[in-house]
Amino acid sequence: MKPIAIFRHAAAEGPGYLAEFLDTQQIPWRLIAIDAGNAVPRSAEAYSGLVFMGGPMSVNDDLPWIPPVLALIREAVATDIPVLGHCLGGQLISKALGGTVSRNPVKEIGWGEVAVTDNDSARNWFGAVRNFQAFHWHGETFSLPQGAVHLLSSAYCTNQAWAIGKHLALQCHVEMTAGMIVSWCEIGADEIAAGSPSPAVQSASAMQRQMAGELPRLREVATQLYTKWIAGLQR
Repeated sequence: MKPIAIFRHAAAEGPGYLAEFLDTQQIPWRLIAIDAGNAVPRSAEAYSGLVFMGGPMSVNDDLPWIPPVLALIREAVATDIPVLGHCLGGQLISKALGGTVSRNPVKEIGWGEVAVTDNDSARNWFGAVRNFQAFHWHGETFSLPQGAVHLLSSAYCTNQAWAIGKHLALQCHVEMTAGMIVSWCEIGADEIAAGSPSPAVQSASAMQRQMAGELPRLREVATQLYTKWIAGLQR
């Protein structure tokens, strides 16, 4: 089986639980560390699927790797290679397929409930799940590209996920581990402090206090989504 390409855009925002899930399923994967200078592949044909992780940059920034990534996403979708995006990754997929990425009304940082949309596509992706506590860290949001079906929303961000067939874009983070949350709280301490007056921004202590209770459920939801996504891989 061809490996899955996982694109990392910041050292602290790796695949997290997704890597553990893929290893358990004995599905090969290859990390493409954009943050470490790895080149964007010229073609998606060597991979069974493409996954894009998060990052602190904007998809609207003038960065040299963004145009080839957008072209790679379009090629993958055109050739039926599944794509999956987390936060920045979801925004990259949205922009590549004709959506827009713009400032969200508020920054959303920390644990927050998301609700599953009442439609057949959402039920196919989420099964019996109707709501759950997702992890958030974003200041921008995506619109839905043509043909996309809305899957998730939160109180502070209407578009939390969409799907087009086997392709899934998430604004929230389902890949989190305890280590990632602690690291992000340290790296993002100034951002948390600046957003502290907002009800959409949690303190670092609150985020970490909720980890024990929320991470097992988040892992269940991630397993549901990742299981559905790998069913579409080219084998």
